[in-house]
Amino acid sequence: YGAGKTARQISAIMRELAAKNAPALATRVPADVAAEVEADIPEVEYRADSRILLLAGGERQIPIKGAAIVVTGGTSDMPVAEEARITMSLCGVEVDALYDAGVAGIHRLLDDVERLRKADVIVAVAGMEGALPSVVGGLVSQPVIAVPTSVGYGASFNGLAALLAMLNSCASGVTVVNIDNGFGAACAAVRVINTLAARKRTKS
Repeated sequence: YGAGKTARQISAIMRELAAKNAPALATRVPADVAAEVEADIPEVEYRADSRILLLAGGERQIPIKGAAIVVTGGTSDMPVAEEARITMSLCGVEVDALYDAGVAGIHRLLDDVERLRKADVIVAVAGMEGALPSVVGGLVSQPVIAVPTSVGYGASFNGLAALLAMLNSCASGVTVVNIDNGFGAACAAVRVINTLAARKRTKS
């Protein structure tokens, strides 16, 4: 978690991980801090859309263990979705992305139901009234991890309306993380995929 950390602190952590040949990322890094880290460690790459700092070559360094898909209600949810996508990819997950597929134009989601069903786990990211995870949960049997975002007009209360809607989802079994927490959703998805991969290895 890079917010509140200095460039020197982030650089020190990145250097320690690089010495161990381990992939690394820092989330929620402001652009000015990221620029300082990049100047100090040229191998680090900044993804401005998601505010993530990646150790160069970090994505897909770990063998692929399973598949996930990140689906968003709208394009405004993409920064949080990208945080989830990059994190999962770094952890060895093959990640598909279906962006701007919200319930306001439900055909966009229905046209790609088969893409959803191919994934081991689905991360559904939405703001406004937060209905997307409920709809997805009614269409698939896979685990659905819901991420409320702070996107929306005044009555959305910076994501609280979406959070409460997701917690009250009538699609049983939908898991909900905190507002704008793409990283947390990704970590939950990776746990699911790691468990599935371990069971497959035991059976083979």
